[in-house]
Amino acid sequence: MPKPKAIAIVSGGLDSVTLAYKLAAEGYRLHLLSFDYGQRHRREIEGAEAAAAALGADFDRIDLSGIKRLLHGSALTDDRIAVPHGHYAAPTMAATVVPNRNAMMLAIAYAVAVAEGALVVATGVHAGDHFVYPDCRPGFVEAFDAMQVQAVEGFGHPNLRLVAPFVHSTKAEIVAEGHRLGVPFAATWSCYEGGDRHCGRCGTCVERIEAFALAGVADPTPYEEIAHV
Repeated sequence: MPKPKAIAIVSGGLDSVTLAYKLAAEGYRLHLLSFDYGQRHRREIEGAEAAAAALGADFDRIDLSGIKRLLHGSALTDDRIAVPHGHYAAPTMAATVVPNRNAMMLAIAYAVAVAEGALVVATGVHAGDHFVYPDCRPGFVEAFDAMQVQAVEGFGHPNLRLVAPFVHSTKAEIVAEGHRLGVPFAATWSCYEGGDRHCGRCGTCVERIEAFALAGVADPTPYEEIAHV
């Protein structure tokens, strides 16, 4: 009997790569989707492609970069806005919100899932995102799943569903799970600055540093500097 198939949104960051390894360990055949929406840290996609190669998964990089000029006002897509430094919980992190980003990606993932008869669409959103991103919260996940039941009714796998296994998990808990699964953390990318090395100052870097420390797992990431927050 063939394995069930999962379509996973994998940016190349720590959370989504751990998601891919978790799904593989649970016996899913994987198709990983990574999105280029013009983000300044699009080098993260290299981590998604590496994860797909390591797991023997199908991989597609979906080019949405043309939408960048319409997504002004976000530090991730608007070069005029600096990436804020500090902890994710800080109010300044609102500058990193990309409007409706997860809804756009999930809608495409569902279309692929229907076309391929997948059982699952998976996203790596987690509790640490709840401070800033409304499209990472449990209410959004539940509402989007309910909406898609209506949107694809009669097509694809009859039990197609959205799963977000880390939606109530902390980043440290994800690091611990990834460590258990053998995730190559050094091949993942978090930094919003998108330079040659993790900056160690932006919200995602600060959260990454903190998560490894709290999980008691060695952090293999080279940083430009370690911020004290």
